[in-house]
This record gives sequence, structure tokens and C-alpha cells, in this order.
Amino acid sequence: MLSDVEGAVLAEIDEAGIGRTLLELISVPSVTGSAAESELQHLLAGRLERLGLDVDLWSMDLDALRADPGFPGTEAEREEAWGLVGVTQDGGDGPAFVLQGHVDVVPPGDPGAWAGDPFVPRVTGDVVHGRGACDMKAGLVAHLAALTAIRAAGVRLRGRVGVHFVVGEEDGGLGAFGTLRRGHGGDVCVITEPTGGALVTANAGALTFRITVPGKAAHGSSRDQGVSAIDAYVPLHRALGRLEAERNRDVHPLMAEHPIPYALSVGTARAGDWASSVPDLLVAEGRLGVRLGENPAEARAAFERCVAEACDGDPWLRAHPATVTWPGGRFASGRLPEGHPLPELIRGAHADAGGAPGLRECGAPYGSDLRLYAGEGIATLQFGPGDIRVAHSEREQVALAEVVQVARTLAVTVVRAVGVR
Repeated sequence: MLSDVEGAVLAEIDEAGIGRTLLELISVPSVTGSAAESELQHLLAGRLERLGLDVDLWSMDLDALRADPGFPGTEAEREEAWGLVGVTQDGGDGPAFVLQGHVDVVPPGDPGAWAGDPFVPRVTGDVVHGRGACDMKAGLVAHLAALTAIRAAGVRLRGRVGVHFVVGEEDGGLGAFGTLRRGHGGDVCVITEPTGGALVTANAGALTFRITVPGKAAHGSSRDQGVSAIDAYVPLHRALGRLEAERNRDVHPLMAEHPIPYALSVGTARAGDWASSVPDLLVAEGRLGVRLGENPAEARAAFERCVAEACDGDPWLRAHPATVTWPGGRFASGRLPEGHPLPELIRGAHADAGGAPGLRECGAPYGSDLRLYAGEGIATLQFGPGDIRVAHSEREQVALAEVVQVARTLAVTVVRAVGVR
């Protein structure tokens, strides 16, 4: 079961410290693209330095990254982005293990929907509430706690451990992309996104689309002299529903538990500039799910073909077709290579560290940084505290017991993966 070294490491897991650190990180309102996102990177750099890691904290060259053909796109406006990597210095010839997590959070939305300030964490029993609690400040804390315990136990690792804390995951993956382009990598990687006790070994992708639908302006009292862009959009919306149904037939077994693995969702629709005018333009934006193994270019082509066929079937749109563009983040799908030993390694560590045996394996219907690491040949999966179903909502929360258990599992996993000297 546990070796003496592993037992010594688990004895150093500081449960009270995990709680304090989680409250501290939630209190930094690190919304994607904000100054607080950079503030948190500097705060975490100090923590990695105190752990004795070789720390690389750098200001990313945004212009160079945006010009890169592989740039994953962004949605949030930003003037700066900071990369942060800490690497253990005592490693020799063993494997390189990456612990990865994003520091940015989505905006809290309507403040009135929260029980209090979303960035002033509340604790009820064992549960911590606040924006970023599970997505994914808890995951960052689990990484820190696991590595802190390994250092406190005086373990000399045979391989190296790299901690990658990244910005901009929520809007495309700028931080992970810049980190990999700087040359930081590894053999395997665990991303502590909230997985609810599962090993997520595959992610669907997601593309942001924009449909611009023309109309013809007229006074509202003589609307028959115009063409409402809202009415013109309706057949397109129906066609998108049919496309979603088509793309969710015969899904991969890893995605079968999800009702809609590859969702096609229209998130915004804006039309008109005056109540008594017939709107001459509608702009709809949303996300298109990318199937496992599907080239994003093929997904875009299918979407554009759907819109074009819907336009051909409508008298107004046939003469005045809608246009499709692709702004914002671009998430390809990604997955751990089939048969890779990493899931079994984590299952064993989890059980030996006091967790329930038999962690299940599944895919996730959302995009993440997994696909960027997998695309560089780094075997990657997600395993972290919290439930994705409460992320991005005013109900966001995480149980401290989950954070502690993930930290224990990661600590044993790292020791077994990289070895000791």
C-alpha cells in the first residue's frame, strides 16, 4: 500500500492551511483579463519561491503570441498576461510531472444573486462559497498543498515536478499556450479542474461563432415596407437546432453520459436600435461544440454549410444571406492516449491515500487547457475538487474535504510517478 516515504508525505498535508489558502485565493478577484489576474500570479510566484522552486515569472509578449498560427484566440480585452512556472530543482533522470491550473475566473454576474460579495468567501460547515471556489482556486490549492507536503517531508525526487499556473483559460487558453511556447513541458500533466470525483481523460472542443443577419429598416407603423432581421433569423435558429441534433448522434463512449455532449448554444442575440423601427440587423453569437477527434476546421465548415443551406431555403435570406465569422476562443478537442497508465496510477494513489476505490473515467463536454498540453504530446487528464455544475454560477462552492483528498492523491501520485532518490 503506502511506502514509508508516502506515509511521511501524507502526514505533512496541512488541512487547516488548505482552508486558509483557499480563502486567500478566492479573495483575489482574478477575473479574466483584469489587473487582479496578474496580481494573483505574483502572489503565487511568492509561494512557489518559498517552496524552493526554480520560478519563471514573465510578462508574455502578447503581439508575438497573437501572430502565432496556433494562437487559440481570446475574448477578454487585456493589456498584459503573466506566465508562471515553478520547477523542483532536485530532480535527476526521472520523469517530468506537470501540475497545472488556471488562476482566472469568470465575472460574478448579478451581485444581487449572491448571498454576499462573491469575492468575500463564506464558509458553511465544510463548504466554501465564492467565485472561483471550485473553478478553480480549489485546484490551485490542491497543487500547492501536495507539493508543500512533499517538500516538508524532505523527499528528494528522482524526476522533476513543474507547477504551471496560467491565465486566460476561460476565454481560450492564452496562458497555457504561452507557457508551452516558452518551452515549459513535461511527460504527464494533471489539471485540477473540478471533476466531481472522476478522471476526465477527454474534452470536447468549442468554437465561438457570430452570425450577422440583414434586414430592411422601416417605420414600425408600416412594418410591411421592411423586413425584420429578427424574423429573418428564426429559420436560421431552427436550422442550428437540427444541426446540433445531427452532431450528437453516435457519440464516443467517453461522452455518452452527457445529454448533449456537443452543445450548440446561442448566447446573445442583438437587434434593433429603436422601438418603433423595423430592425435591419441582428447579430447572434454562441458556441459550437467540437466532437472528439474532429478537426475544428471541419466543425466550422459544417456550421457554415448549415447556415448557407438555411439561407438558400428562405426567399429573403437567399437574396440577402447571413454571414458567419469566428471571433473569440478556439478550443479543439483533446484526450489522453488510450491505454495510458496515468489513470490507473491516480486510481491506486487515490485509494491508498484514503479515497474511494475505482475512480471512474469519462469525457467532458467543455473545452479546456487539456487539448493544448495533449497537442504537445504531454499525456494529460483532469482530476480536481468540486462539481463543474456549480461553476460559473452564484452557487459556486467546494467542500474542503474534497480539496484535502485531491491534495493527498496528488502527493502520492507525484511521488510514485517521478520516484525518489
